[in-house]
Amino acid sequence: MANEAVKYVWEGAIPLQIHLHKSDVASHPAPPPALVLAPRIGYLPLLIPHIKPYFKDSLPPGEDSIWFDYKGVPLKWYIPTGVLFDLLCAEPERPWNLTIHFRGYPSNILIPCEGEDFVKWNFVNSLKEAQYIINGNCKNVMNMSQSDQEDLWTSVMNGDLDAYTKLSPKLKMATIEDDFSRKASLSSPQSRQGATEMDVAGQVKTARVPVRLYVRSINQDFENLEDVPEIDTWDDISYLNRPFEFLREEGKCFTLRNAIESLLPEFIGDKAQTSGEERSKDDDTEEADGLLREMGEIKLARIQGIEMKLEIPFSWVVNNLMNPEFYLHISVLVKAPQR
Repeated sequence: MANEAVKYVWEGAIPLQIHLHKSDVASHPAPPPALVLAPRIGYLPLLIPHIKPYFKDSLPPGEDSIWFDYKGVPLKWYIPTGVLFDLLCAEPERPWNLTIHFRGYPSNILIPCEGEDFVKWNFVNSLKEAQYIINGNCKNVMNMSQSDQEDLWTSVMNGDLDAYTKLSPKLKMATIEDDFSRKASLSSPQSRQGATEMDVAGQVKTARVPVRLYVRSINQDFENLEDVPEIDTWDDISYLNRPFEFLREEGKCFTLRNAIESLLPEFIGDKAQTSGEERSKDDDTEEADGLLREMGEIKLARIQGIEMKLEIPFSWVVNNLMNPEFYLHISVLVKAPQR
């Protein structure tokens, strides 16, 4: 099951319909939109070599400064394409209609990107950050040969999971045993005989997980995702780069809900009520209702295009839904508490 999940992540793609912005059209008639299948784990600038030749006969002369927008919002190139889609389209739009610009780079909103080397640098830098969070240092990334680094990056660009799987063990990233695998292994006599001191009942295990959260907090309630207000600016989104200390206690399952509540106390409060969940009997009291109004409500958590059930073990999410740079990207929609 785990291998199938990782394969799903690597094979995930989003159909794009890319329109040339009207200010860049120097031909008549305007060219039809380009249709591209974009890997979820990839980055928008990596699509430019495929898109630019399509529009080249319609462009005015001059230097190109290429960027994309969605409904007027410039798209941050260093965020994986799948994360952008999950974040900006509460109700998934297929194909995803984007606009490409060849002029007027919004340098007040987007950091410069001058091609693939910038994207590669961003990837390797994130890999170093992730390893520092997980292992306490980034020496394994720093000590990788130039050819191995290049091959690792090429595997990500090409969506080659087999090549990536051969190279990534050289990074020696610490892993978290997920609860599904643990239950299966502990059920066998051989595993019970070979238990280490770390498996003593009641003992707490810790691990640090690199997490990037993209949080939208909205005031109004809604029943359907199509009723979620559109994002007008990046100011509508809180970007949080938060290392998470994962605690696992024997006999307890630490869930995705537990993780999000721990990571977002300023949005949710001490204990969130998740959409669709039944209340306890005590919730009928006026005091309980008042408390609920003071807490945020998680309306949606999306990872790798999946609307997650919040009771899933967090260890499984970490081991199967991380991006290749070892960050877990979580898009969260929160209904703001009533003050």
